[in-house]
Amino acid sequence: MDSPMPCPCGHPGPYSRCCGALHQAFEAGQGLTAPTPEALMRSRYAAFVRDLRPYLLASWHASTRPAELEPPEPGLKWLGLDVKRAAMQDADHGGVEFVARSKLGGRAHRLHEVSRFVREHGEWFYVDGDLST
Repeated sequence: MDSPMPCPCGHPGPYSRCCGALHQAFEAGQGLTAPTPEALMRSRYAAFVRDLRPYLLASWHASTRPAELEPPEPGLKWLGLDVKRAAMQDADHGGVEFVARSKLGGRAHRLHEVSRFVREHGEWFYVDGDLST
C-alpha cells in the first residue's frame, strides 16, 4: 500500500513511489537504483530529510566519501528542493544544479550547489559539487 506522504524531493506523488522506492531498494540489498544523476540527487536530498546516513554514504563516490556523517543538528528542518538544471556530459557523467532550503534555530539557510555525478558498474554516485552564492 502506498504511503500518502509526499516525497520530500518535490516531485508529485508519494514518497513510496519516488525516492522511497530507491531507498527501499538499497535497504533490500539491490544497490543504488537511481536511473539518472537528478534522480540520485533527489534521493540524496530525501535521505538528508529522513536522516538515512547509510544511503548517503553509499551513494557518495569512494574517492570523495567522508568516513562518516554526523547526525543532523537538533531542530534542523528541511524546507524544500529546487532543481535548477540537470545535464549529462556523456553516458557516465552528469551534473545537477539545485537549491536546498533549510531552517535551524529560527534562521533560514540556502544551499546552492552544482553537483557532479559519475556512473560506475551501472550505479550513479555523487562525486562533489561547487557551492554558488
